[in-house]
Amino acid sequence: MPDLSVLRETQVRPLSGRFQSVTWAALPGWADDDLASVWKGLVNNCKGLMRPVSGSLALPARAAPRAWHGVCLQVQQAGVPETAQPDTQWVREFIQTHLQPWRLLDGSGQLARNTVTGYYEPMIRASRARGGEYQWPLYAAPDDLLTIDLGAVYPELAGKRVRGKLEGKRVVPYDTRAQIVSGARQPPVIVWAQDPVEAFFLQIQGSGRAVLPNGETIRLAYADHNGRPYASIGRWLADKGEMPLAQTSMQNIKAWAQRNPARIQEMLNANPAMVFFREEAIPDVELGPKGAYGIPLIGGRAVAIDPAFVPLGSLVYLSTTLPASQQPLRRLMFAQDTGAAIKGAARTDFYWGTGEAAGNQAGRMKQTGEMWVLWPKQAGAPSAR
Repeated sequence: MPDLSVLRETQVRPLSGRFQSVTWAALPGWADDDLASVWKGLVNNCKGLMRPVSGSLALPARAAPRAWHGVCLQVQQAGVPETAQPDTQWVREFIQTHLQPWRLLDGSGQLARNTVTGYYEPMIRASRARGGEYQWPLYAAPDDLLTIDLGAVYPELAGKRVRGKLEGKRVVPYDTRAQIVSGARQPPVIVWAQDPVEAFFLQIQGSGRAVLPNGETIRLAYADHNGRPYASIGRWLADKGEMPLAQTSMQNIKAWAQRNPARIQEMLNANPAMVFFREEAIPDVELGPKGAYGIPLIGGRAVAIDPAFVPLGSLVYLSTTLPASQQPLRRLMFAQDTGAAIKGAARTDFYWGTGEAAGNQAGRMKQTGEMWVLWPKQAGAPSAR
């Protein structure tokens, strides 16, 4: 735990939403949430909260470390190991003692209700060597990929970045997917995937696990992308008259690929975007990939949010419903990730975990939800740095 003096005060980042202080009784289903598994998430989240803030406007807004120092000190002094699952009522009382719930409102002061989607960590079969059924490359970031922070030159463009490469003395857009896979100089390949559609969906999710022929499992963590806009291969199939748009699930796309092996690359090239990865070990199978906050995600306890409304590192309480149902899903979550499509007050992406079952839940989730931010009692309203 760093000393408070190490956490220098940086300029407050304005948030686009508003907050209304409420009692714990105002959180629907709060007393029913089983919090035994939350402690590991709270300990991990404090590791992120206690990092100094750079003050760079190019980075997403974070929860203020100085505001959380006292709470994280209490977490440390509680003497409960990170791997423990303490009594859920003890955890609830700990949270209620140290935190205050604030209802999230939109910019006009109205109750924020928005879409809740889902995402997950795919698991594929792959090999380090190309051969047999392992024919579909997943790349590391190429050496000639440039990332340019426009905000460093033009402050009014803070947070805006472009990707490209040098051609002579000019920076030009980086290669499309089609150009990368057909180019003479391809990026380094980490693994060769068994199934092209599963590999493609892993890129959409941004990270995943690969099971190698020797039984070893590695993580393919997001490293970068080529800067090209995403285009849906489901839309491409629908536009080509291959299947109705409403039926373009991963299962149906895989079936189409099996019937049309000569057109697989054509389908994949319809999306010019390409994600690059880095290999990581998996020290704890319960922990997922690192989100935008740099903390490993825990399935069912992490969400992606819009940091213009909710600072990264915040604890939040989400009230929504289970995928494709009206059954309540009300849970304490950690705001540890962001997403290009996650924009607006209470707009949320729910991280379901790893594997096929998590993917089924994520794929069916398009619900409506509300959110409360849980913030240290002595720190006033939620704030960002």
